Amino acid sequence: MLEEIVSNLRGSTPDIRELVIQLAVEIAREGREGRRIGTLFTLGDADEVLARSRPLILDPIYGHPAHVRSIRNDDLRGTLKELAQLDGAFIFDDEGLLVASCRYLDARASDIEVPMGLGSRHLAAASVSKVTRAIGIVVSESANVRVFEAGVLVGDIIPELWLLTQHVFPKNTQSR
Repeated sequence: MLEEIVSNLRGSTPDIRELVIQLAVEIAREGREGRRIGTLFTLGDADEVLARSRPLILDPIYGHPAHVRSIRNDDLRGTLKELAQLDGAFIFDDEGLLVASCRYLDARASDIEVPMGLGSRHLAAASVSKVTRAIGIVVSESANVRVFEAGVLVGDIIPELWLLTQHVFPKNTQSR
């Protein structure tokens, strides 16, 4: 399921897309201190996303070296799980480097339609993915992860089902 979503997305490399989406699934599954939290990641076309956003608070990742801001860095993953409790979006470039956090996305796309029941975080992800080449990845407070590309919902991941498929069909046996 995740591999299919990852392989069909544009921009970045499949391994970077998978790492960001896996982080979103972990946040959806684990929450923070016993409560569910929601957050938003964008991946790719970072300059355009930055041009269509503004800071909500002082950016806690500003000024840190690239190796610290890489999605491949386990310490960053833990830090993002803590920072996800704050308001705003996290912006990753195509290389998986976190370029900004705690951003308000101000991408207006009037012809966006998101399924009923999805809120402003989903609308922001859909809108930014419509007006840029970025994909939007939303961790919903209902503990689902939704992926938007070109303004359209292209993936809906239920973490418990995703986790089950990882145990029943481990990656190294899926291709047999």
